[in-house]
Amino acid sequence: MAKQARAHTEPEVTLRRLLHAAGLRYRVGLPVPGMKRRTIDVAFSRAKVAVFVDGCFWHSCPEHATFPAANKQWWADKLAGNVARDAATTKHLEELGWQVIRVWEHEPMAEVAVRVQGALTQTTDSGSDRPISDRRTTGSRAATSTSTRADAASGSLSTTGMPRSPAKRAARSKGT
Repeated sequence: MAKQARAHTEPEVTLRRLLHAAGLRYRVGLPVPGMKRRTIDVAFSRAKVAVFVDGCFWHSCPEHATFPAANKQWWADKLAGNVARDAATTKHLEELGWQVIRVWEHEPMAEVAVRVQGALTQTTDSGSDRPISDRRTTGSRAATSTSTRADAASGSLSTTGMPRSPAKRAARSKGT
């Protein structure tokens, strides 16, 4: 049992890569507010969207659930407890105003990513069509970002947007 991954499983990582590639930013392993020892697999805290990627064995998938032959009663109780804990966590988060998305590890993660993006789009504020989690370059920050690129091209700023020292600016203009 110790060798079984508890977090960062292949389906979770695949989903996170797809969401990141779509420009979405999220938190991993965010603690469930008010519930000790429970974490959200992928959390969009501003939008209050929680995504859980449940393993078929550990969470008793209706399609792929299997039950060990040895120590049957202990395993039945353990897996039933997992399902009950999942339901309690979902209920708790929904009472706090979160939208909970639970997916099975066998679901195509590309479809799950689309579903998550749809949930985030529904949680926009003030009529904007951009999800809350994707508002990194709005308003004055967008203008700053454009001027930063121009300054970096002229040599007065580094590629990180920090001012270059006079010595480095002189060396850059000489081509060294």
